[in-house]
Amino acid sequence: MANFDLSSLALKAVCPNNSIFTDDTDLPSVMVYIPKFKNSDVLTGGDDSTHPAFIVNGSEIDGFYYSKYQNMCYNSVAYSLPGEDPQASINFETAISRCEAKGNGWHLSTNAEWAAIALWCKANGFLPYGNNNYGKDTRESNYKAIPSYTDSSGNTCRVATGTGPLTWSHDGTPSGIWDLNGNVREWQGGIRLVYGELQILENNNAADPDNPQNSTSTCWMAIDASTGELITPDGFGTTSGSVKLDYISSKWTYSTAITDASDTSRSCLFDNVTYDDTIGDDTLVLLRALALLPDSDAAAADYEGDYMWWNNAAAERCVYRGGHWGNGPYAGVFSLSGSNARSFSSTSIGFRSAYIPEIG
Repeated sequence: MANFDLSSLALKAVCPNNSIFTDDTDLPSVMVYIPKFKNSDVLTGGDDSTHPAFIVNGSEIDGFYYSKYQNMCYNSVAYSLPGEDPQASINFETAISRCEAKGNGWHLSTNAEWAAIALWCKANGFLPYGNNNYGKDTRESNYKAIPSYTDSSGNTCRVATGTGPLTWSHDGTPSGIWDLNGNVREWQGGIRLVYGELQILENNNAADPDNPQNSTSTCWMAIDASTGELITPDGFGTTSGSVKLDYISSKWTYSTAITDASDTSRSCLFDNVTYDDTIGDDTLVLLRALALLPDSDAAAADYEGDYMWWNNAAAERCVYRGGHWGNGPYAGVFSLSGSNARSFSSTSIGFRSAYIPEIG
């Protein structure tokens, strides 16, 4: 433990908001602290409520710790360490279990947490670059990271965690979170689509393993379109008055009805995601706070080509964010895909853990 204490001291000398935590297996993870803020701090269309990422089981927290690096696994436990090939070919349930194996307070990154970081980036005028073009970013020609996985043709796919330039850090400094854009897409807890109906766990309750996220969990809630209040879903995606995702004129549109359902993956630019008049003002704030809808004054360039994919006809679809090595300009912190089942895995899908000491 003394060696870890010295390592943590050295880390904080360079990156004051970073910490090294040891888990129940006594192995370290490098984490970045994200302090609490309000919706209005990061959204033009926000209110003065605390952002959902900082409310767990009805209580506000001062902040959360987020993996600095996409996670790898040792002995079926997740870790955030530099210079590693990020774990991939992992499904949603396994990603959850690898994070929770670390001990109390550890959990799979939630969509609320990812959204908080993405919105902070945009509010501070810097959306991170990353490995979205076979080892480099589409907007950079001189920077490349260390390859960690190549395809059969020898093309660089995954790169070792944290080996890209500072532009790949969420705040453009050594203190930041790496690889939120590209490399591997990352599973997110606390959000899913059921026959096109949007369902979430309240605030950041998905950070607590006592609030299960299995397919039949009663913690899943629909959203009342007019008020933004959470309501009990009927299980068939047909809850009266709930927020659903329709596909109109090639744009994902929040509504209380679905006129075009398709059991396939369809997409549009994140900036083109819209809503109809059944969606109330408080609901708009919630959707924006969860990085599911552009801000009220956003321009297309603000999201730098990020895309949103959904399947609005399947029984259940879970969510991963961030894009992968071949997504090009479609990848980024506002990129989202809700097109696959929780059992799906791919060489381009990974995850990362987060930590809230107050839980457990």
